[in-house]
Amino acid sequence: MTTAQDDSPTLGEPVDSTEAPAAPAAAGIAETVGRVLAMAAAAASPSRPGDATEIEAITDAMIRLLVGTPLRSDGQLTIKSLAQEAGLKRNKLTHKHTRLKDLFYALVRMQDTRPKVVDDLKRTNDELQQKLARLRAERDRLRTDVQQLVRVVHVLEVENQQLRETAGSAGVVRMLPTQHRPSAR
Repeated sequence: MTTAQDDSPTLGEPVDSTEAPAAPAAAGIAETVGRVLAMAAAAASPSRPGDATEIEAITDAMIRLLVGTPLRSDGQLTIKSLAQEAGLKRNKLTHKHTRLKDLFYALVRMQDTRPKVVDDLKRTNDELQQKLARLRAERDRLRTDVQQLVRVVHVLEVENQQLRETAGSAGVVRMLPTQHRPSAR
């Protein structure tokens, strides 16, 4: 072994402090179990290499979902999202690879944090809820203003009608009595 190989970081170890932290423990477990199962499937039935490929696709999808970086799904920690992320039909997980499905559920329960996608969706949802509350308040204020304006228009129509009636056929417009307010000094 050369000294360059001795100094190289191992899998899951950050190169420097600016690199992202290693994947959560659940993703590491999924990766290890997936590799072991894929090798076992390849050794057990070399005539069916599709099984090992499916297992690898499922475990890769598990890792992406558990880390919070989905490529093909909505990022939720469900079997439907796992199958979509792996590019397989859901029945492959529910009927053929049931151990991987059970492993996925166990790893999801083991995780105490939500994926980044879910946090982003929650933040967006909260912002939209606040915006909706502001818009509803503005709508209610505008409804009140409209009702007030309708009353003002009605009063003006009544006053206009009274002016027309007092003008009569002669066309003379008379001033309505107004209240005089004393000026404040």
